[in-house]
Amino acid sequence: MTGRRAIPAPIRVGEHLVHGLPVDAQTRCVHWATELDVLAILFPCCDRWYPCHDCHAADADHEAATWPASDGAREALLCGVCGSTSTIDAYRATSRCGGCGRAFNPSCARHHHLYFD
Repeated sequence: MTGRRAIPAPIRVGEHLVHGLPVDAQTRCVHWATELDVLAILFPCCDRWYPCHDCHAADADHEAATWPASDGAREALLCGVCGSTSTIDAYRATSRCGGCGRAFNPSCARHHHLYFD
């Protein structure tokens, strides 16, 4: 046994599969599970949705890549409440979903360096 946590099957949020260690249908995961942790990100290195960088590290067989600043128009954020996606630029400009208005965790901004250049 390697000590790695068993990875559950991906969950479906809207039209997207979210990988990693989600604990509910709104993309909360074992690492981040507050009422506001309802956001997943598309990782550019593997084109897969994950709730957080720790979920990517637990599931992927490669290092995570960050989104280049030039990709701000890319639909790379997924609301776990309504299943709508938003661009990186739109996400960084607000702390709410553009589709349903749900608030996202404002503390996520402390981790932007893990996802965006």
